[in-house]
Amino acid sequence: MSIDPDRYEITTDPTRMDVAAIHAFLSQTYWSPGIPLSVVERAIANSVCFGVLLGHEQVGFARVVTDKATFAYLADVYVLEAHRGQGLSRRIMDRVVAHPELQGLRRMLLATRDAHALYAQYGFKPLGAPDRMMEVHRPNAYLAE
Repeated sequence: MSIDPDRYEITTDPTRMDVAAIHAFLSQTYWSPGIPLSVVERAIANSVCFGVLLGHEQVGFARVVTDKATFAYLADVYVLEAHRGQGLSRRIMDRVVAHPELQGLRRMLLATRDAHALYAQYGFKPLGAPDRMMEVHRPNAYLAE
């Protein structure tokens, strides 16, 4: 499917995010299988979100968890398969790195299984000191909800 790239809009307006569509996608991903709708709603409410819209259809998304001063974590970046190959991931990332509330941060992190080349274009690198980083990881956290 080839659509004029100018017909896509990227918005940060939380009222224009289709939470049900975002949940439908995220609940099937490798990083958040089975995530409850209530968790997606809470995550969106407490993040800086970027929605990719084609008309009123939500075709892509990204969110940044941040204190808007020193730190941010980029999460839940996706473009629906039918809309891939049109530069939308790069357009999302252009908007993320240019967002006024995300300037001057000391650190931005993300986790990805397969999009290293995309993020490297925006300065992301493997951890410089992985021995300093720790995590609590609960891959089955949503099974209890």
